[in-house]
Amino acid sequence: MKIRRLAASLAATALAGGAVVGLAPAASAAAPTSLAAVLAADGSGFDRSWYDFDIVDNAVGAVLAAKPGSPVAVLADGTVPLTAFLPNDRAFQVLAHDLTHRWYGSEEKVFEALATAVGIDAIEQVLLYHVVPGATIDSAAALASDGVALTTAQGGTFTVDVISRRIPIVVLRDADRNDLNPLLVRSKLDINAGNPQIAHGITFVLRPSDL
Repeated sequence: MKIRRLAASLAATALAGGAVVGLAPAASAAAPTSLAAVLAADGSGFDRSWYDFDIVDNAVGAVLAAKPGSPVAVLADGTVPLTAFLPNDRAFQVLAHDLTHRWYGSEEKVFEALATAVGIDAIEQVLLYHVVPGATIDSAAALASDGVALTTAQGGTFTVDVISRRIPIVVLRDADRNDLNPLLVRSKLDINAGNPQIAHGITFVLRPSDL
């Protein structure tokens, strides 16, 4: 969805439902960029690229439309420090296959399958499990965090496992021990660098429980 549309939607939900976190002030030259704005920047809807973040973008919008007071709204307040680990669209395609035992050929069908299979509350919890509040963890800090357990906005934790600092290779070990753990994507590190909210792309969806 376009930045303008997402910002208007978030503002409306905050006014209607008293969002847990305040929204960012009107954009100005000095205003920090939020991750919600970054996610919305490549246009509306879904596309044919499985290695961007359209499903995350639409999941955030769906959660806030259904639950105006969700703490997911923090992603729209660029003044609040946090680090998000963003699964690409392929990661959600794999998750949908794991849950439904079907392989979906479009991002839209993946999103619809997940919404049907787990529901909006579970999608909210999965999104929050990918957000580490209160800290801007850039790639250099991540490489220096081998063995560190990060507490998420969902309340659970996952652990940083640095396999190689030279290449680099970083694995995130989540609460589901039966499935593959995501790696940081080297070409998608330090998204939104220079702002309080930073993100890193990952190869699989982090799972807050055994799915």
